[in-house]
Amino acid sequence: MQITKAEETGFCFGVKRALRTLEQAAQKYGEVETVGPVVHNQQVVDQFTRLGVRVVASADDVKGGVAVIPSHGLPPQESDKLKSRNLTVIDTTCPNVHRAQLAAKRLSEEGFWLVVFGDPIHPEVKAILGWANQQGMATLRSSDVCALVKVPKRIGVLSQTTRNEAEFTKFVNDLVPVLLPKVQELGVLNTLCHVTKRRQAAALELARNVDLMIVVGGRNSANTRILAEICASAGTETHHIESAREIRRNWLKRGSSVGVTSGTSIPDDVIEEVMIKLENTKRGLRKG
Repeated sequence: MQITKAEETGFCFGVKRALRTLEQAAQKYGEVETVGPVVHNQQVVDQFTRLGVRVVASADDVKGGVAVIPSHGLPPQESDKLKSRNLTVIDTTCPNVHRAQLAAKRLSEEGFWLVVFGDPIHPEVKAILGWANQQGMATLRSSDVCALVKVPKRIGVLSQTTRNEAEFTKFVNDLVPVLLPKVQELGVLNTLCHVTKRRQAAALELARNVDLMIVVGGRNSANTRILAEICASAGTETHHIESAREIRRNWLKRGSSVGVTSGTSIPDDVIEEVMIKLENTKRGLRKG
């Protein structure tokens, strides 16, 4: 059984930056609160809990003097609440996410109604719409936009940073013939994260050349779920796991090949544990 790890795994730049900033804040202030988890990985959140970091649901729930904006960002209305209370506010928003936020803000200020290709309940997407002053909608279905009864004259389209490029392209292509006859202006901005794009491409290439794919990442991690979907689209058996404990011996067969990739908020040591578990299972299959 051959086991291959994808070229790009572990924390991306944005996650590394966010965690480094949060660790420095915890060391400096002792107790800090993040408005939502800093990243979508429970192991990481648990690690920071031991350092005195507490997760709260909203700006209104912050009880202490130090508040942290997570890597997925916050709507400016929430950030303003924190600042109005004279709290120490530390921003760990991923630079790529902030680029999308600024794009949404600019489109809104120029009179565009915003369409965000993304999960409407994801914190990043909610934040992006907040930067557009809620003048727009978020959806993964082009039919939702095409079904609008009253179509704004100017529509701007952008994407949640971690979505798949092929799906975003299809979404836009579905909109163009329906909306162009109805609007004065249709603008499309590419706000996809280039790091995520490279990781998705590497995962797809690996999935096409193995019998089984293991995708490591949090259950509530959007970029990990999309990675798993991309791997499965290659027709390869794919399992999305959070830790090595979830690996099952019956997934593996003597002589099969296995690929491993991960979401952008998974620590290297978790990936290493997965690799060790697979190697141990491989040896067990040989003996059996």
